[in-house]
Amino acid sequence: MSKVYVITGSTSGIGEAVLDKLAKNHDCLIFAGYRNRSKLPDNIPENVQYFYMDMTNRTSIKEAAQFIRSKTNHIDTVINVAGSVVAGPIENIDTQRLRQQFDVNTFSHIEFVQNLMGILSNTKIINISSMSSFGIFPFISPYCASKRALDIFFNALEIENHKNLKIISVKPGVISTPIWEKSVNANLEYLENCKEYEKELEFIKNNALKNTRKGLPVEKVANLIIKIDKCKNPKSSYTIGADAKFAQILSALPQGFLNRIIKFGLKYRMYK
Repeated sequence: MSKVYVITGSTSGIGEAVLDKLAKNHDCLIFAGYRNRSKLPDNIPENVQYFYMDMTNRTSIKEAAQFIRSKTNHIDTVINVAGSVVAGPIENIDTQRLRQQFDVNTFSHIEFVQNLMGILSNTKIINISSMSSFGIFPFISPYCASKRALDIFFNALEIENHKNLKIISVKPGVISTPIWEKSVNANLEYLENCKEYEKELEFIKNNALKNTRKGLPVEKVANLIIKIDKCKNPKSSYTIGADAKFAQILSALPQGFLNRIIKFGLKYRMYK
């Protein structure tokens, strides 16, 4: 029987890289989520079926799940990749933007899986979390919190469910993907209009743009996901990238001490 995959956020970054690798196996069937039709490839492999899903629209999420359920009665692996970054000083971030961050990075994935539960059994669910889920990274706290919440909710799902679902969290460090440039463009209005934080936010903006070019190659994360999918008994959590492993170590420190380290590091890098 052919393996069936579902990938969200499949038209760029990690999702696109994973889709390209899986599509080479012509014996599998892949449902690939997209939001921007202009990013769909001209030549679509026969074993790939694209479906539209807006992660901020509950109706769109339900319709995407209904489409998949109409095409198959079982899914072997769900790979949740789609995400976004909300940035800025927490004292100035409108709570509506906080809700939007959780809608995209957390609640949409929960709702999508809830709507697929009828065809999930002995299924792997691989969530692309982040090293940010280990602790507070200044000025992207909404992103950090949404990724931590994603891990917590899905870990509970593994404990609670009666369908032998296996939940895996992949926590990469900085990856060379379009998400960083997209995040700068999406948050530019807020990053450029914050009095008293001009130097910090200029550093954050420039660092994010640098990450687009100098982060971990997306291929390495895609290869890890393929390896996890093939593994009979995968671990619950994988950390990839030296910076992610360092963040994991730091997360074990007392919070007050960790806060001082982060503040010192930010100031040092900002003024060096």
